[in-house]
Amino acid sequence: MSGPIIRVEGLGKRFTLHHKQRERYTALRDVLSERARSLFRPDKSQASTSDFWALKDLSFDIQAGDRVGIIGRNGAGKSTLLKVLSRIVDPTKGRVTIEGRLASLLEVGTGFHPELSGRENIYLNGAILGMSRKEITAKFDEIVAFADVERFLDTPVKRYSSGMYVRLAFAVAAHLEPEILVVDEVLAVGDAEFQRKCLGKMKEVAMGGRTVLFVSHNMAAIQNLCSTAIYLKQGQLITQGATADVLTAYLKDTGSAARMDLSERPDRQGNGAIRFTGFYLSDEDGRELAAAQSGATVVFNFDIEARSAPLRDVKVAMGIDDQYGQRITHLSNEVAGQVFAQADGMKRLSIRVPRCPLRNGNYTFTLFSSVNGEIADYLLNAGGFHVESGDYFGTGRTPAEDQGTFFVDHSFNLS
Repeated sequence: MSGPIIRVEGLGKRFTLHHKQRERYTALRDVLSERARSLFRPDKSQASTSDFWALKDLSFDIQAGDRVGIIGRNGAGKSTLLKVLSRIVDPTKGRVTIEGRLASLLEVGTGFHPELSGRENIYLNGAILGMSRKEITAKFDEIVAFADVERFLDTPVKRYSSGMYVRLAFAVAAHLEPEILVVDEVLAVGDAEFQRKCLGKMKEVAMGGRTVLFVSHNMAAIQNLCSTAIYLKQGQLITQGATADVLTAYLKDTGSAARMDLSERPDRQGNGAIRFTGFYLSDEDGRELAAAQSGATVVFNFDIEARSAPLRDVKVAMGIDDQYGQRITHLSNEVAGQVFAQADGMKRLSIRVPRCPLRNGNYTFTLFSSVNGEIADYLLNAGGFHVESGDYFGTGRTPAEDQGTFFVDHSFNLS
């Protein structure tokens, strides 16, 4: 196939928001009397509308066989984009060109008729994709086995649990061989084992040369599955490219910058031979980040102000606490076996962590330094930073949230 399989040109989607002003406190008698009066006169309540652009002037191409992760904060326009691509909603402006059959799994209920049985919905969805009954039948047993709903095949899907519903919906979308598979965060409905099966199947689909578009807040899954990524922010395209580069841009832009000024802290202790005056995060190449990422190299950078010389036998340490104030790790040049016998003229301290083992969450840190055996600067709860989820193990999977606060590299052997 020559040219992109998906081409988006100047895409915009506008929604009209309706606002109706009410008094903060309204008695029941007032509501009833107002309803009665409205039968005989037009509604004079103050009402207004406003336009909200969920997508703004998006233009990009996706090539056949691409595995594309779409990332961004809540409200960035990710799900709206997938609905436009899936022809569920029409764009307000712009153009979308799609070559080939597209199957989408956007939310529980999309594409299924609630009154029909699971068996009937499998054939209905296949027909919508343009497949013959013979083609659907050839895949039928594989779909049922993957979804694990054999006992309920002839039950109307309106009686399915949300888990059963999404298992069958994904199985149909993934097995009926569309050229393009579009999947939203809906996979979070399933249990861990089902999510593992889904990621494996999407990888299999992608390796077979078909195109996958995947929206998720799970950066580990994005890293493991996707070769390229698109970063949306407030409906606009920020960047598109290799997954690692896009994730770096996302982390750099996430929330407010992690750089902070420590120079004016009045609660510090020590003789001031050296002082911590600033903090920021960066990646291995020195690019400043707003958040670290599990499994990726992160560098903690501290601006240093040296106030006296000579600086001999310099020791520095960083204690990291979780959101509950519990100390979870301690980083120290002395413990690491790095001796700073002389540090005259020092202006910056960098602590490199090659594979950040911390889980998604917010952390605080305490700083300590000593020079010539005397405390130089001590800042309790000096600052904080955020960690986004990442593919620490390289498998696209992470332990459940209640299974610890950090990752440990490990392997198993069965003999």
